[in-house]
Amino acid sequence: MDNKLKIALYSIVGILLATVIALGILWSNSEKQNEEMQELFALEKEELESEYSTFATQYDELKVRITNDSLQQKLEQEKLRTQQLLEELKQTKATDAAEITRLKKELKTVRAVMRSYVMQIDSLNRINEKLTKENRRVTAKYKEASQTISTLNEEKEALSEKVELASQLDALGINMYAAKSNGKKVRKIKNAKMFVLDFTIAKNITATTGEKTIYVRITTPDGNTLTKNSSNVFAYEDREINYSIKKYIEYTGEEQAITLYWDIEEFLQAGKYIVHIFADGNMIGYNSFDIK
Repeated sequence: MDNKLKIALYSIVGILLATVIALGILWSNSEKQNEEMQELFALEKEELESEYSTFATQYDELKVRITNDSLQQKLEQEKLRTQQLLEELKQTKATDAAEITRLKKELKTVRAVMRSYVMQIDSLNRINEKLTKENRRVTAKYKEASQTISTLNEEKEALSEKVELASQLDALGINMYAAKSNGKKVRKIKNAKMFVLDFTIAKNITATTGEKTIYVRITTPDGNTLTKNSSNVFAYEDREINYSIKKYIEYTGEEQAITLYWDIEEFLQAGKYIVHIFADGNMIGYNSFDIK
């Protein structure tokens, strides 16, 4: 074999060896790249699973922030959809690039829907907060108005009571003594034929004028009320009580002197006698007298 042929063979062998070495290097690099790609897909899949889990949890947190039943139902539907996608992702192999890419796009949709619900709920919460503040303000105003009305009513009642008290008749200078049938005063009750009772209805421009009924109760030392008939009663403080003497007067608002008589037809003992005078359902005066 001549030298030229040897040189040609050596060249061909060298080229083949270089090609084999180059192919080996390329294959090695390709394997390394494949391993790196698989690691990246596995890492991306893990990140996607974490995001899907986070969104599913966030839907539960959003449901706690609202009381709207319709909105809560929609959030529950989105949560179930997110959990379904998460389950699909878990069943997908890390090497299935197409499926992972699809679920990655689905995640963008989930993220957008989540963002819209967050904005909607924040808007509703701001409106609710504003309404709550307004409700508190209105409630405070109502309480203030109610308190004012209550105070005015109390003042009105107090004023009415004062007016009522001011308009009541008042019996002054009440005096009672034992007397003979001719009206002459006697010292001892055993010589008496009657009691003479004098008093004055005071002037009162606030009292109603017109016919008035005056009731007098004379209580004996033993606590009994003198009366001619047990049916002689009048209303006082939601009950019926006996009276001794009744008299009709025409009251004009001016001072008016009144004299009443009680004929003694029963045995009476010496001691303290008490006289109470009533008009318009009120006790307008009283006094006590020691009669021997």
